[in-house]
Amino acid sequence: MPQPKVLISDALSDAAVQIFKDRGIAVDFRPDLGKDKEALARIIGQYDGLAIRSATKVTGKLLAEAPNLKVIGRAGIGVDNVDVPAATAKGVIVMNTPFGNSITTAEHAIAMMFALARQIPQADASTQAGKWEKNRFMGVELTGKTLGVIGCGNIGAIVAERAIGLKLKVVAYDPFLSPERALELGVEKVELEALLARADVITLHVPMTERTRNILSAENLAKTKPGVRIVNCARGGLVDEVALRALLDSGHVAGAAFDVFVTEPATENPLFGHPNVVCTPHLGASTSEAQENVALQVAEQMADYLVSGAITNAINFPSISAEEAPRLKPFVALCEKLGSFLGQLTEAPIKGIRITYEGAVAGMNTRALTSAAVTGVLRPILQDVNMVSAPVIARERGIVVDEVKREGGASDYESVVRITVDAEDMPRDAAGTVFHDGKPRVIEIRGIDIDAAFSPHMLYVRNHDKPGFIGRLGTVLGEAGVNIGTFNLGREAEGGNAIAFVAVDAPVSAQVLEAIAAIPQVKRVRPVRF
Repeated sequence: MPQPKVLISDALSDAAVQIFKDRGIAVDFRPDLGKDKEALARIIGQYDGLAIRSATKVTGKLLAEAPNLKVIGRAGIGVDNVDVPAATAKGVIVMNTPFGNSITTAEHAIAMMFALARQIPQADASTQAGKWEKNRFMGVELTGKTLGVIGCGNIGAIVAERAIGLKLKVVAYDPFLSPERALELGVEKVELEALLARADVITLHVPMTERTRNILSAENLAKTKPGVRIVNCARGGLVDEVALRALLDSGHVAGAAFDVFVTEPATENPLFGHPNVVCTPHLGASTSEAQENVALQVAEQMADYLVSGAITNAINFPSISAEEAPRLKPFVALCEKLGSFLGQLTEAPIKGIRITYEGAVAGMNTRALTSAAVTGVLRPILQDVNMVSAPVIARERGIVVDEVKREGGASDYESVVRITVDAEDMPRDAAGTVFHDGKPRVIEIRGIDIDAAFSPHMLYVRNHDKPGFIGRLGTVLGEAGVNIGTFNLGREAEGGNAIAFVAVDAPVSAQVLEAIAAIPQVKRVRPVRF
């Protein structure tokens, strides 16, 4: 296996570079390339991995020049500079480091709260200008005030914990916050309307989505408590900046502290110039500790993936641990081949795909296995589909994908994967397992027991269980110079429906397929490839 190659096109630490080298990965450190997209495009085709911060822009055009790229690692949480759909379509894993900045960003939000409460930046500027305006800067205590946290995930929870330590009362709005987690954190879970009405200070810690865009709209800002102070260290666009400026001017909002803005770099903004506004240039993650943490974290994650197949913090694929990757690998192959077999038999539009996991495999990371199964089904129809893009493509095409898990045994086998493709003409199903040799096998087709290994070229024959079929099929193939590798048979009952799954050493011509179809016992013959 060739040595994986990684390009680092933004500034990462020497320790991060060393992590790649220690794991046997060739690494080129070119932090100048993040701002030179033409130079980056010229060399990106050589690399399996690309490690970036925020300067490098990974566009669809750049990805088109990167046929070998397998993984993009973003040292930081935001992936706005990566065309994730384009990467997904090409099967490139996109990773970020969502937890490396958490404490640093939470501390910045707390610092901004204090800066607002005591007008520290304004008082500093006044004092250093030679004024002594002691009576001008009357602050407020935070102790005993109510902090409204919008978004109580990783960073929001840290802010809440710190605020409780500072003796604030914390109310939180987060649809995904469970009552148990709220109790554990010591926060009161409330709806957004209640938070707006009660909070003395509001801090935002949600990602930018269509649901959160302008979550503090003009309408919602008008519902806030008079004298409220608003802190945003999350994402620009969560707050209507123009409406907020109007409420600052009217005095309804006592102050605002923003680290993020709708347009960045923010050289002008509706909030700038107001005496009760504190602004910083997106410093939430800017501590030496956080920058080092995310650099080391992204290097470890990318190295794990390139060396062992482990996937951590991927934006566009389920996580796979280093421990489970070797166990999953043969089942990934099984799911993809089973799915491919059924996809090659299906010509009518597909309505749904159901994957049933029985026995030990039901306890594995089935999301990755399901991606492999859906890939197999769709690839005969859509050549460019891959494990990363398959779930998205299925969803876009209205194909319902269902998972069923049955851990309590799987007939005579330790593990069984059963796939049913529901097409407009009829459903098709097959089941398989992985033996101790790690090789996937088909054990059932159309409810008929069979035991067959996968080979690159195979024939699937549905036939009547009548004497003479095997001899005639062998004769047709022999006369055509087609060598049989393996010949596997199954039947419902004596004299009933039967199937043959035959491995051949080379593709079979259309003329030979016609000759097989003409055998009296044959109902259907299809060539399949794996």
